Amino acid sequence: MKIILPFICLLVVMAAQAQLSCDLLIKNGKIIDGTGNSWFYGDIAVKDGKIMAVGKLPQYTAKTVIDAKQQIVAPGFIDVHGHIESGIKETPTADNYIFDGVTTVITGNCGGSAASLGKFFAQVDSMHSSINVASLVGHNTVREQVMKRDNRLATPEEQSQMDQLVEKAMQEGALGLSTGLIYIPGTFANTAEVVGLAKAAGKHHGLYASHIRNEENGVVDAINEAIQVGKEANVPVQISHFKVSGKASWGKSNITLALIKAVRNEGYDVTIDQYPYTASSTNLGVRLPDWALAGGQDSLKARLRDPATRAAIKKGMLEQLAKYKYKNYSYAVVANFSADSSYNGKSITEINQMLGRKPKAAWEAETIMDMMEKGGAQMVYHGMSEDDVKYIMQYPFCMVGADAGVPVPGKGMPHPRGYGTNARILGRYVRDMQVISLEEAIRRMTSLAAQKFQLTNRGLLKPGMAADIVIFDPATVNDKATFEQPHQYSVGFSHVIVNGGITMQEGKHTGLRNGQPLYGPGKNQ
Repeated sequence: MKIILPFICLLVVMAAQAQLSCDLLIKNGKIIDGTGNSWFYGDIAVKDGKIMAVGKLPQYTAKTVIDAKQQIVAPGFIDVHGHIESGIKETPTADNYIFDGVTTVITGNCGGSAASLGKFFAQVDSMHSSINVASLVGHNTVREQVMKRDNRLATPEEQSQMDQLVEKAMQEGALGLSTGLIYIPGTFANTAEVVGLAKAAGKHHGLYASHIRNEENGVVDAINEAIQVGKEANVPVQISHFKVSGKASWGKSNITLALIKAVRNEGYDVTIDQYPYTASSTNLGVRLPDWALAGGQDSLKARLRDPATRAAIKKGMLEQLAKYKYKNYSYAVVANFSADSSYNGKSITEINQMLGRKPKAAWEAETIMDMMEKGGAQMVYHGMSEDDVKYIMQYPFCMVGADAGVPVPGKGMPHPRGYGTNARILGRYVRDMQVISLEEAIRRMTSLAAQKFQLTNRGLLKPGMAADIVIFDPATVNDKATFEQPHQYSVGFSHVIVNGGITMQEGKHTGLRNGQPLYGPGKNQ
């Protein structure tokens, strides 16, 4: 028996090892697991949509084997700032995200979300997209449901109705509340209104994400307002697309970032996200005074057609221009103008000249007002400093968000961030400029985002986690999209796996739609 027993034990061990099979085996990878720790060589076994094992796995067999060829293997990237409500329905393959290594997008930002998150999640679940989708509930959406686009404060009854809508959205799966305090009708709300809604989200363990009230000359006050909301509502805060915009504010990122560092040192959970570009993108209407936009398009048209009111609007526009230290609107470029596509890709200054008008800011303001009468436009604003972008990027609690939707290839001249945000960080800022390390960049794109937004089974390569995985070559990863030619996919990613399914293989989208809706902690409480 003493001789036979070890032999039997050996057979048992060998049999156990032979039974270690999985659905997908990624071999020979340079693994960066999302923690921020250094890379290591190893394999990853995936079974039933989850990571089964990570490390040296010679005993595993699989139906499908990917040889990573010593490329980087990392968790799928989490984009914390998206606007994909309509685009994901039109293009559920979400190619622009997949080609940029993104496996999860958080939408509902800047105060705008689906009116019914319950219906939205049901649609995402039934149509199947190539990416996972989570959402915030938008303050502007909620306010418009209760108060339309009125320029006034909420009554107690209206506040209660909005609170209830936020709570309902949280129970349907929202991650928290978002605001866009630069947009109508959110800009008409005071801080107390936002605090009340943040408290409603906080009842269901949600956070507060804000496109703050001013990112230019009033940026310090706007950041302090977001911090105040977090403190009074006792909720975590995420400040969206953190920046200092407008020439008058260039170089102030040391001041604005110091506010975040100080409040974190006080024990408050305040973090930020960023896209790696010196241009922003939003609508043309933000160039007009807020009061001019109250009530919607019909009200705006009526104001613009009244000579005295139109003159007052132009006066406010030119005062804003001077405050930001711009001589004209050459920094404002049309991304998409539905009324006349020949405007796309041209600055307001160029359009003004094309119309035969005098090359003066006052006439350019007239051109803007004419465009607003015709429905407005989506714009790209070249208003930031590269030094500020790099300084903000070095902050360890800064996540990545493209602030994009799902573009239709060839349509308009959208901001290139919709195609190349993550690849641009990995190529330009990590490899070429060495602003941050590769491991740190991936931590920001994965586990930091998952932790902040409570996506508990994402963001790390470890057993039991959802198998969202990207494989890329750090020497060739690059963004191709430019402001002049934005409709170009990123390069360098060879494979993207979403919930265990191969969605990109050898640099080509497989067409697989294996994404899932992801819910917040208040779901069905």
